Amino acid sequence: MKILITGGTGFVGSYLRTLLLQDGHFLTIVSRSPKEYEDETAKNQQFVSWDDNLVPEMEKADAVINLAGSSIFGTRWTAEVKEKIYNSRIECTEQLVEAVKGAENPPSVMISASGADYYEPAGDTVLDESAPAGDSFLSKVCVDWEKAAQPVTEYGVRLANPRIGVVLEKDGGALEQMLMPFKFFVGGPLGSGKQYFPWIHMLDLCRGLIFPLQNDKIEGPYNLNAPNPVTMNEFASELASQLHRPSLFRVPEFVLDIVLGEAANPVITSKRMQPKKLQQHGFEFKFGYLRQALGDVL
Repeated sequence: MKILITGGTGFVGSYLRTLLLQDGHFLTIVSRSPKEYEDETAKNQQFVSWDDNLVPEMEKADAVINLAGSSIFGTRWTAEVKEKIYNSRIECTEQLVEAVKGAENPPSVMISASGADYYEPAGDTVLDESAPAGDSFLSKVCVDWEKAAQPVTEYGVRLANPRIGVVLEKDGGALEQMLMPFKFFVGGPLGSGKQYFPWIHMLDLCRGLIFPLQNDKIEGPYNLNAPNPVTMNEFASELASQLHRPSLFRVPEFVLDIVLGEAANPVITSKRMQPKKLQQHGFEFKFGYLRQALGDVL
């Protein structure tokens, strides 16, 4: 397939790109700095700029995977950071929709990312795709992100919105932030420890992003997290076990609030997500349990 990707040089996008290239697809990666990747050796990919006219590229594409968006981890959310988090997702998605609108032969499917923080935190309640949206900053981002992509359906494009859980891979994302305290023997659960943590292994994430390309029954929002979410206490205990370190030093919620403010919400609010739609359509997770996922990553 010919696939147009945004966010293809980021944390998730880099892994996804490798997987798609290995499968023989031709990729067009939309980047802020395409010249930085001129030395890439894969012959079945090209880089274009957001400043280019994307309509001709959209004409050639069989599918679009939209992952554009600045990272939500690693820094306190100032007003400027929050504006960047929001605009980097909404504006890029709107630009893609305009390119789809201008194409005489648009792609058949668009996979446009969303996040686990779409949902209202709900304690032990299982959250499938029908659960209501929350009212936090990230919930608003996810709701508006999905709305921004919705108009492509008016042009005959099937739309799928993966609501992505916390991605487990050692060289980025939330796990990279969590590893350091454990390595220095001061790790432990974050917040109450009772909150559910909707994790997913990077490989299953990438496979789940590609799944709507292989199954045309997948449309609308779908949860993209492992089928066995754990509490933060369980997560910290398993992480400590894998690293041969103790899990003794709980970081209270008020401390996280002082240090990170709203940026702590993705890991201290409870979201017991279930990937119901993927399971109903036969998707099989390679890393369904936390122990095997962390064992592979670490």
